[in-house]
Amino acid sequence: MHTWRVTAGPGSISAMAITTAPVLLPGTFGRLPQPVLQAGDLVMRAWRPDDVDAVVSAYRDPAIQHWHARTMSTAEATAWVAHWQDRWAHDTGAGWAVTAGGDVVGQVSIRQVHLHEAAVGFSYWVLPHARGRGVAVDALRAVTAWAFELGVHRADLDHSTRNPASCRVATKAGFAAEGTMVSRGLHTDGWHDMHLHSRIAL
Repeated sequence: MHTWRVTAGPGSISAMAITTAPVLLPGTFGRLPQPVLQAGDLVMRAWRPDDVDAVVSAYRDPAIQHWHARTMSTAEATAWVAHWQDRWAHDTGAGWAVTAGGDVVGQVSIRQVHLHEAAVGFSYWVLPHARGRGVAVDALRAVTAWAFELGVHRADLDHSTRNPASCRVATKAGFAAEGTMVSRGLHTDGWHDMHLHSRIAL
């Protein structure tokens, strides 16, 4: 029997029985080296310290700033690059630099991991000069295929309803539209409705 421990305060339930066995076990990610994945001329690899300048440049782009709701200083980018190794080791996420000809052109990441139900959530961006070539679609397909081979059951992602480019990426990568989450995402111009897309392992 598996238990979920709750520590909400005095009088709270300390443990609740869970009747399902976890689909993925702790260490599913961390016990393995992070793989290098390939899709055509794209190579997806773990982030490295020498990628910091590319990350800073990415978050200077107005579209990436807006849709990901943040900027990135050099110090923040250094920490951002480094944190992916820790997230991989602890099964909480995974980030890949998407490269072409050795240069970073984008990123795809597993930003959420639910081991018990074998579910992950994705995000992605592409640098301005590399857009319009299917980079995000190919990278997302490759990482999703790898995740399904690892045992992931469900992969999903969301994007603002005002971001049709991201919607096209999700659809072309095989992520079916599930519905709209009303007023779910906060951006600098206020609350946005968010489209939810998903793929299920077959």
